[in-house]
Amino acid sequence: MSLAFGPGRASMGMQEQPEALGLRVEEHVRYIQSLDTRKDELEYWMTEHLRLNGVYWGLTALHLLCQPQALPRRETIDFVFSCQHRNGGFGSAPGHDPHMLYTASAVQILTLVDALDELDQRDNGRRRVGNFIAGLQNRETGTFAGDEWGETDSRFLYCAFNALSLLGLTFLIDMPRAVSYVRSCANFDGGYGVEPGAESHAGQIFTCVGALAIAGRLDLVDRDRLGGWLSERQLENGGLNGRPEKLEDVCYSWWVLSSLAMIGRLHWIDSDKLTSFILRCQVRFIDRVRLAMANLYRIQNMGESQTDQEIWWMFFTPSLESPD
Repeated sequence: MSLAFGPGRASMGMQEQPEALGLRVEEHVRYIQSLDTRKDELEYWMTEHLRLNGVYWGLTALHLLCQPQALPRRETIDFVFSCQHRNGGFGSAPGHDPHMLYTASAVQILTLVDALDELDQRDNGRRRVGNFIAGLQNRETGTFAGDEWGETDSRFLYCAFNALSLLGLTFLIDMPRAVSYVRSCANFDGGYGVEPGAESHAGQIFTCVGALAIAGRLDLVDRDRLGGWLSERQLENGGLNGRPEKLEDVCYSWWVLSSLAMIGRLHWIDSDKLTSFILRCQVRFIDRVRLAMANLYRIQNMGESQTDQEIWWMFFTPSLESPD
């Protein structure tokens, strides 16, 4: 399928998708379920600052896989509230400082498991969360800080819009001023940056366009110009990158596609090639074991000319290709 419009490149050299290539639903579910059981691994503790975000992404994936019951609802709710502070904000894990990113994830999780009413049962909890978010807005510029230390980013603005819309509390903030700030982040190429004058980036485009969608102001978006920039993110292998001259990454399948969906330009990329790329990024557990064993064999038989960095890459980096 070629592009209906726009300068994308993905239709060149398309390969047939193998018949056996499909979404491994059960393996994905087991993988997500296993993530909180790996407490004896260093990576588990090194990623504690992402814990609440991880619960949200895992739960969202399970809903998309039609397996929302795969994570225990009560334990999920209890974990979310164990991350909350008296000021209403949520940290990434128990004992971590409250932050806009994790507060948004907490609200999203509670929405997914239909537990927003539990906020109302906890000392006016819904309004406390809303006040925490609203208190991070700069009323002069419309921007939002991530926490009390003041770093601003269009991600935080989107998170504020997202969480407050789910809570029904958008009236607590100055939305028109925030929308004006998002508009100032637009670039000549149709994209948006982290702040006015910053380089266009697919992730920041999602946050800015998402915020405008929630505010009902997609009329401010140059849809054709932005659609052209986003369609150019597709490479010949079907994958998407986040900005020009960068490698593809499966995460941009979400950021780019979501933005294209919001502006009605999904048909500007080759969906068949992207689907094939995403499916080829799946790595079965047994494939990882085989790869690790093959690389271990290669390490044991390599010459002394190999560097430590090469050894590390061979042993610990997953690959889509079969080992030699």
